[in-house]
Amino acid sequence: MGFRTIEELCAELEEKRAAALAGGGQEAVLKQKGKGKGTARERIAKLLDPDSFVELDEFVTHRCNNFGLDEKKILGDGVVTGWGTIDGRKVFIFSQDFTVFGGSLGEKHAEKICKVMDMAMQMGCPIIGIYDSGGARIQEGTDALNGYGKIFKRNTLASGVIPQFSIIMGPTAGGAVYSPALTDFIFMVDNEGFMHITGPEVIKAVTGEAIEREELGGAKAHNTISGVAHFEAKDEDECFEQVRKVFSYLPLNNLDDAPFKATSDSPNRADLALREIVPHNPNMSYDVHEILKLVLDDGIFTEVQEDFAKNILTGYGRIGGRSVGIVANNADVMAGCLDINASDKASRFVRHCDAFNLPIVTFVDVPGYLPGADQEHGGIIRRGAKLLYAYSEATVPLITVIMRKAYGGAYLAMSSKALGADVVYAWPQAEIAVLGAEGAASIVFKKEINDAEDPSAKRLEKIEEYRQAFANPYRAAERGYVDRVIMPEETRRSIFMALEGMESKRDTRPSKKHGVIPH
Repeated sequence: MGFRTIEELCAELEEKRAAALAGGGQEAVLKQKGKGKGTARERIAKLLDPDSFVELDEFVTHRCNNFGLDEKKILGDGVVTGWGTIDGRKVFIFSQDFTVFGGSLGEKHAEKICKVMDMAMQMGCPIIGIYDSGGARIQEGTDALNGYGKIFKRNTLASGVIPQFSIIMGPTAGGAVYSPALTDFIFMVDNEGFMHITGPEVIKAVTGEAIEREELGGAKAHNTISGVAHFEAKDEDECFEQVRKVFSYLPLNNLDDAPFKATSDSPNRADLALREIVPHNPNMSYDVHEILKLVLDDGIFTEVQEDFAKNILTGYGRIGGRSVGIVANNADVMAGCLDINASDKASRFVRHCDAFNLPIVTFVDVPGYLPGADQEHGGIIRRGAKLLYAYSEATVPLITVIMRKAYGGAYLAMSSKALGADVVYAWPQAEIAVLGAEGAASIVFKKEINDAEDPSAKRLEKIEEYRQAFANPYRAAERGYVDRVIMPEETRRSIFMALEGMESKRDTRPSKKHGVIPH
């Protein structure tokens, strides 16, 4: 038999490529599209820059011989892997293919994912995972479980080194949920992406509880109730736009700088409207989003976990073209109190920003920690301590703006000078004290109020006396806990100047293996 010609060899390659592109076959692809879902490669093409994707391991197949699986081998083994670019910046990516064995993860499937994760770490580039899988491939038994374990290990080692994005566009169940949970962000598509440890059928069988899949582990549930997810999208296109937007604020790795985005919005812009948004009456609410619109470049704030723990905001913005992380109490919800969920949400975001060299700007209007037996029994002490821990360990520039209330331990937790804030600004109406004037006066002047002929009038008099003495920014400024009292309209320029001044900040912590964050 003679040698085959180059044309024959190339034709064979074309056939294999076509077979790999076909995934689980036309019928399976049509079924996928019938659900309004894209295929694995279509999703990659939509997310990445046009023609930038370079595929790896498209001919990999499983090596399982159990349950007749040896007679059914599909090129690619249910996951598409490789690298490409977003806005010209390199990322590594994998996309599970539900048309092949239901996207189930087996040994070789896992090895493909591990390979691109290793490459992402070596190249110092983010890793993006698109999840659409029935879970572990049962026919492969412990080989499949071991594959998950190897991925979890890599997620953990990559944490804080490269950004990790998880996009949930199909079922993600059992042990499969822990890989996304170990990443920086989870994006979910409504009525398409699901995450749960045990499904509705198992729950019904074991506990008798009937619950729909969407209610149990859908995008809405994980974005509003559990806090597991960070973004919710109505469809795949919106989801990819969210990913690209978040990516635009972040560096490629922990040794890189975040991308600079030029703006025509002057850093010296002053908006007198800032004087009107925050009511001087400390008992009146307002929406802190309105503050951020007037302070950030072009009024753009990209919120993270928008629908979870709404009493505190976290997200990204820019000032003078620089990316910054934003943490802000929202007086419009629960008066801006810190509670269990708000503490968890903010502390994780602070640590994320610190890991990736993003300065953190904190807007403070906090009356305290939310009181109540549910909060105490739910662990507000240990959960609230996370926020103290996160700010204290952060080494990036920390800039704080006290807009109104800053009371007690919650004042300290919101990036106070004591925890390491580099620059603390306060507005003229700021009240920095152990307690609000009403509560403090009732305690400090209790005897005088009770002995007065008109206790109500005396109480009002003493409240005003306390407010004049302590509920203002000047006593804190005298002690150096506030660096500068500024007009509200000076906020944008003041933050910009602080960012300029802190640009070369270098800070170190005691040498240790790692700290032990409150659980």
